Amino acid sequence: MPFFTKGDVSIRYEEVGSGFPLLIIPGGGLNSTIKSLDTSVPFNPMTVYKDDFRCIAADLRNSATGESSGPLETDRPWDAYSDDHLGLMDELGIDKFLVMGFCIGGPMVHNLLRLAPDRIVGAALMQPSGFSPEHPDLFYQNNIKGWGPPLCEKRSDVTMDTVHDFLTSMYTDRSDFVFTATRDFVSSLQTPILVAPDDVPAHPYACAMEVASLAPHSDVTIYPWKDTQEHIDKVVEHARRFLKQNAPH
Repeated sequence: MPFFTKGDVSIRYEEVGSGFPLLIIPGGGLNSTIKSLDTSVPFNPMTVYKDDFRCIAADLRNSATGESSGPLETDRPWDAYSDDHLGLMDELGIDKFLVMGFCIGGPMVHNLLRLAPDRIVGAALMQPSGFSPEHPDLFYQNNIKGWGPPLCEKRSDVTMDTVHDFLTSMYTDRSDFVFTATRDFVSSLQTPILVAPDDVPAHPYACAMEVASLAPHSDVTIYPWKDTQEHIDKVVEHARRFLKQNAPH
């Protein structure tokens, strides 16, 4: 697989298919990788949409199991990831594109919509992460255990103190809604979005449906949808229709 490099950042990515560009952000939290599309999400969009779109996915910067690397930018954690995604699209010569984000990809999509609203023509939020008042420190606790220690083993320049500061900046200090955007921002969104809600602590149903209710141009899939293959197939087709409808012809 090829790499995109910019300064001290190196991003491993993969492309399949042809057509209008579709940026895919895999699930798996901060350990999100291209391989996560086969293990951490209900379907692999690189496989099911390769005949419809030019599908592009990447290992998240500093995923403990991936090959992308770069500084831990504790003062701008979400924006650093957006830099990687937008930089990759620039490298590929892509201006406007669709985006589909799973899990952590939900907040990342909101951040992309905030930073580059004119570039994204449609966004699908699949089982999106969000803040749950019943589990206020869930993401900090999950990552301080499951992401920080293996990253420190892999990177001698990263300490658990840095991991703590990074996670605090990324999640604890933003413990509301979708972490990366305000309700007022979502209410002002002109980009069409599709929401496929989940209902587990890391993917709270209430937060996903609040996004869908606030966004002026939103669509929502069936729920539940991950419980049977038939339901998954219906959501795959729903998302395909949504993406095609919003891709320029």
